[in-house]
Amino acid sequence: MVTITKGEDTMQEMQAIPEIATSIKQAAEVTGLSEDTIRYYERVGLLPYAERKANGHRHYTREHLQGILFLMRLKATGMTIEEMKHYRELSSQGSDTLELRYSILEEHQAAIGREIARLQETQKIIDYKLSHYKELIEHPDLSDPNCDPPVPPQSRP
Repeated sequence: MVTITKGEDTMQEMQAIPEIATSIKQAAEVTGLSEDTIRYYERVGLLPYAERKANGHRHYTREHLQGILFLMRLKATGMTIEEMKHYRELSSQGSDTLELRYSILEEHQAAIGREIARLQETQKIIDYKLSHYKELIEHPDLSDPNCDPPVPPQSRP
């Protein structure tokens, strides 16, 4: 079972998680996943199978839901299902795997940092192009034979 601490999750999410066992419908509402997705993640081994009530219905504890939310954060950062499964398996083995889990998260954090830097560079290029196009639209160079002044909206056919 993957568990998280308050430091790894927002207080708002922590408060939104019910203290008592919950149904798959409630688990879907809390995590933002569909019921089918939760069942699929259980089937492929990303999530442990939920405990069952006497009537056969699944139920999830606060710890289950915290684990799901943490895994979904990893997924949102681009970690694959297989990588998340591996991490969850290590977590279920207990404190003997703490250093390895730390290393995995550290490597993933570095990869996220590289991706953020790449996206920031892309954003700078787009910002430049937008600024350049805005300048051309507002102040066209009429001496440039490839630059036609914009046609005012009311003049268009």
